[in-house]
Amino acid sequence: MDLLGIHHLTAVSAKIRDNHRFYTRTLGMRLVKRSVNQDDVSAYHLFYADRKGSPGSDLTFFDWPARPERRGTRSIARTALRVDGLDALHWWKGHLAEQGVHAGEIAERDGRLQLDLEDAEGQRLTLVDDGGAGDAYPWEHSPVPAAHQVRGLGPITLSVPKLEPTDGVLQKVLNMRPVREYEHPDNAKQLVHVYEMAHGGPHAELHVAVQPDLAPANPGAGGVHHVAFRTPDADYDAWADRLNTLGVPNSGKVDRFWFHSLYFREPNGILFEIASEGPGFSVDEDEATLGEKIVLAPFLEPQREQIVANLKPID
Repeated sequence: MDLLGIHHLTAVSAKIRDNHRFYTRTLGMRLVKRSVNQDDVSAYHLFYADRKGSPGSDLTFFDWPARPERRGTRSIARTALRVDGLDALHWWKGHLAEQGVHAGEIAERDGRLQLDLEDAEGQRLTLVDDGGAGDAYPWEHSPVPAAHQVRGLGPITLSVPKLEPTDGVLQKVLNMRPVREYEHPDNAKQLVHVYEMAHGGPHAELHVAVQPDLAPANPGAGGVHHVAFRTPDADYDAWADRLNTLGVPNSGKVDRFWFHSLYFREPNGILFEIASEGPGFSVDEDEATLGEKIVLAPFLEPQREQIVANLKPID
């Protein structure tokens, strides 16, 4: 029983209007679901993705008035977004400069060409060349040309002080495979260990940087809340049983309406989620109008008037 890759990543923003503008206008991603945090309905939960809102393309944000994250270990440190080829990276380098977004230089890391950048709140992102592998669903209304659009999530990088406890969870609980390692770009004395899911590839990798000299991160805006791994719908119940059989403390089955979730923490406190592929974002909206209105899970609909009244406009 294998996970298929990254399902989504959820981060934190204290400036949700600026966040919405950056991810839809600067990065050209589509807002495919405009909803609220189901555990804190005072906060937006915005989902940015490809045209279809495909599993594996979702970068999502909670709208919380938090202080900026203090960076450190025991955290999710960087999120990669896949694009197709060197031409795309050159286009992005120029586009980001025009938009006043600081980016690094195009460089090879772990055998792939990459471009590092940050949003205005310090969210660490990387555009990575995936060689055009797999399906892509560009959004026709994006300000970014179809050939250069973000194709989905790439490798997610964790920072931990010691590898062994996390390695045990990744291999023995989640059936991931260690496949290689490379020098950390900020410190050649530190290694980043690469784990694969399913058949591998940049959409199905988790990178674990071992950084024992860093203090633990203090969560906040510009940081990441959790990473979710994708499972076929048919395996979801089996994953719930597996966590319980192995004695892994977890949330139990959680119905998020657009997918089903299981939550647990690895030994450093980093929050992991296993999420089903379906039923998907089109279960309650037409694909042509995804993200245009506030959509609530059915159990929240009786509170719609109160919930919507407390939300600030983002457009």
